[in-house]
Amino acid sequence: MAKKQNTISRFNLVACIMVIQLVLFVVLLYVVVNLSLILLVGSYLISFAIVLVLVKKDEEPAYKIAWLLIVVLVPFFGGILYLLFGNKQPSRRLSKRINKEHHLIAEHLKQDESVIKKIKAEDSRMAGCMEYVQRSSRYAVYQDTNVKYYPFGEEMFVDMLAELKKAEKFILMEYYIISDSDMWDQILEVLVAKAESGVDVRLIYDGAGSLNLFSMAYIHKLRTANIKVVAFNPILPLFSLVMNNRDHRKIMVIDGKVVFNGGINISDEYINQNKRLGVWKDTGTRLRGDAVRSFTFMFIEIWNSFCKVEERINHHEAYLDAEHEVKDEGFVQPYGDTPFDDERLGESIYIEILNQARGYVYIFTPYLIISDTMIHAMKMAAKRGVDVRIVTPGKPDYKTIYNVTRSYYRYLTGAGVKIYEYTPGFLHGKSFVCDDEVAVVGTINLDYRSLYLNFECATLFYKSSVIKDVKKDALNTIEESKQIAPRDLKYNFWNEFFDAVLHLFAPLM
Repeated sequence: MAKKQNTISRFNLVACIMVIQLVLFVVLLYVVVNLSLILLVGSYLISFAIVLVLVKKDEEPAYKIAWLLIVVLVPFFGGILYLLFGNKQPSRRLSKRINKEHHLIAEHLKQDESVIKKIKAEDSRMAGCMEYVQRSSRYAVYQDTNVKYYPFGEEMFVDMLAELKKAEKFILMEYYIISDSDMWDQILEVLVAKAESGVDVRLIYDGAGSLNLFSMAYIHKLRTANIKVVAFNPILPLFSLVMNNRDHRKIMVIDGKVVFNGGINISDEYINQNKRLGVWKDTGTRLRGDAVRSFTFMFIEIWNSFCKVEERINHHEAYLDAEHEVKDEGFVQPYGDTPFDDERLGESIYIEILNQARGYVYIFTPYLIISDTMIHAMKMAAKRGVDVRIVTPGKPDYKTIYNVTRSYYRYLTGAGVKIYEYTPGFLHGKSFVCDDEVAVVGTINLDYRSLYLNFECATLFYKSSVIKDVKKDALNTIEESKQIAPRDLKYNFWNEFFDAVLHLFAPLM
């Protein structure tokens, strides 16, 4: 009898355990189903909220449409992707910090009205363009600035090293890419020697573009050598909502007397010591004279926004050169473009050049991923009889981006825009030259990232002696390039469909 009771007891225990397991399974299933439902409903609510925000925002329509498609088609993950990569609005803290510094330096960027009057006497429309730049960015128009144009990075690098070795007071460097390279090694050797001799050496690197080189140990090494270092917008995975806003600028200021600017980063391909893409065609300028002060203030703005309190630059006068005596013809206007205001300065200047062109506009750009507004400006200029020529790379650095760039060709060539591909290799220069009177050389690509997301800089030239050099380089480069003919743009239904899909998502590239 006891044995039977033991059997019944074990049966009851097993039964109870099975019932408990069944209940737990049902409860777990209920929780999972309801949690999934909550997640599903939550994702759609998040998507709906983001759609409302996107529709309301004053942004480029193509950019909004691309994100609307992603958010609607993949609600939960699309919303997260937009928060991480799509929201062009910076955090309030970052925006407030940089805008505060810009207002502080703006007090020192006074426009000489007599310079504007001289431009008005020459061309009232060009004067209006330069006044717009000054009002929007506070960066002034100058005379008395000598300019040298460089058609290749290796030519500029020779002068960069020479000027660095002359530094007596300070060296300010701000670069998107600084890589472990022979170019950087040569520059660093000079920087270390100058820092040891008492020269104030300061370096800003972009937290994404130069991520591979600047480890904590490497930064410590530089600081040990008395080189002050600041990271622009360092990458913080999962926590950074402003990862899109990068410092794409390339600035080297020496003693307030000379500045180098253009598309040339600090890496061996930019000086053709690394030829994985063939000849690397880049452009840059050296300014000597009054206009250097604008680039100095651009650097100070970013430096003071990210540096340690004790390393702030508070006495701006110490970083300005008041002793130079430079005389040169023409007008020079450096400017910085920021995503933290309501102005699309870089794009607006490019469009205005196209709109006022009478004879020709020659354009260098490594990427051609542009808005309908820019496409319309290029097409209208060509239809008015302006000789519009665009030079893009013959060899791609990123195959997908190259395909997107080429997908824009047929929209432009049909209206008479001439497009060339630089067959010797990769073209990285960013420049416009127009009618022997106007030119822009700087860091601003014809793509959405440069025009809407990045911190950029360039120099606008009017009737400067350097314009003839920019034009000569453009014509020489076009001679080495292949013009895209209609036969190169064979399209069928699937080609056109694929290009249309690429264009939908092009603003995100």
